[in-house]
Amino acid sequence: MAFRACSKRVGAALRSQKLSVAAPLSRPRYASSATAASSLPESVKQSIEGDASLPTPDPAADSQTARLVNDQMPYMVPTYVRPLPMFHKGEGSYLYDVENRKYLDFTAGIAVNALGHCEPGMVKVLNEQAAQLIHTSNLYHNPWTGALSKLLVEQTRAGGGMHDATKTFICNSGSEANEAGIKFARKVGKVLDPTGDKVEVVSFHSSFHGRTMGALSATPNPKYQKPFAPMLPGFKYGTYNDIDAIPSLVTEKTCGVIIEPIQGEGGVNVATTEFLIALRKRCTEVGAVLIFDEIQCGLGRTGQFWAHAALPKEAHPDIISTAKALGNGFPIGASIVNDFVVNNIKPGDHGTTFGGNPLASRVAHYIINRLADKELQQSVLKKEQVFRKHFEKLQNTFPDIITEVRGKGLILGLQLSQDPTPLISAARERGLLIITCGTNTLRFVPPLTITEEEIESGMRIVEESMNAVYRQ
Repeated sequence: MAFRACSKRVGAALRSQKLSVAAPLSRPRYASSATAASSLPESVKQSIEGDASLPTPDPAADSQTARLVNDQMPYMVPTYVRPLPMFHKGEGSYLYDVENRKYLDFTAGIAVNALGHCEPGMVKVLNEQAAQLIHTSNLYHNPWTGALSKLLVEQTRAGGGMHDATKTFICNSGSEANEAGIKFARKVGKVLDPTGDKVEVVSFHSSFHGRTMGALSATPNPKYQKPFAPMLPGFKYGTYNDIDAIPSLVTEKTCGVIIEPIQGEGGVNVATTEFLIALRKRCTEVGAVLIFDEIQCGLGRTGQFWAHAALPKEAHPDIISTAKALGNGFPIGASIVNDFVVNNIKPGDHGTTFGGNPLASRVAHYIINRLADKELQQSVLKKEQVFRKHFEKLQNTFPDIITEVRGKGLILGLQLSQDPTPLISAARERGLLIITCGTNTLRFVPPLTITEEEIESGMRIVEESMNAVYRQ
């Protein structure tokens, strides 16, 4: 009742605004559904957009949402194409738009909201710390930067991850965590080989490591790199899971190798144990720093604290980069390192203005304690099986559409034989949010706290949406 009353007040406030309308909103401009559906038969288009019988049809061009978007979009750098719903409240596994419509969220903010939206304990901690101390800079100590650093090292070891983890660098995002890893690897290379030849960084096709220039240079995707070329020098790209290519790829000139144990943006591709062991062995032979980018696949998403925790010690990295779930929506990132790395890093080699601020660090400290819970991790594996049960049914029903199921825990992918965008739109207009990755891959990264009943409900919408799009 309280939420309903609150929503009415929000709606009334929105309606009372006198908004300037820059131009009539058309769906192709800001929403992907109409553009994606334009080549579909008329019966399919009607089933995925503009159908008043749908529970959450995308807002119309003359809606309050459209007026709000038209008022704001002229002032925003156009780096994203968004569908029209505008969300203003989240609770658990659900989001609510400004017109008070409810959506089950299988995206978790792209694997960020691992504990769900507005988790009460996090909100309490955030409010308490915000009233006490927000920022001091790294020129001074505060209680929470060190406490979080210690906790990350302790939980990494306790959870079966990098066995020789010793220290943590706290920053503000995943891109920054990877930038730190790349810089640390370069510094190690300079120390080991003062001639300056040991500077090459190896990454892999279909990877994604961030948008900053160093992280982008390690992301060999023309779509991301071409507009900003040339990339930074010294980056080499290999084929994921190609063991035979490792000796020629990782050489004496290699200072670092960065890899996702499970590629998220690239299509939910899982590295084999044999490949990661061979990669670790080769890095040790040539003195290269091995970086595991677990920004999307780590922190409980596979049912273990780190995705690599099931691997033997001889496959463990020298650096783990993390972000996303680390703050459950509050901006923070971290690079966890071992002594091979940290013994070559001196004061002044790297830094950050906001990284490790008391507010972000205390929030992340709370989040880590929650995500390290063994019962929560075990529940992730149970929920994976609920998803897989439905995936198997859908694959049997649509064998020409669903070609493969990939992933582990609650980072799962359905490989489709055609563009999934109309399916994304159909699901959204039925109250379910799902996203894509790679090439024609549906990605499922819901909150780790999602219930089995919510999974069942969401998968019924997926099935209904597939019937609407593919059975015409």
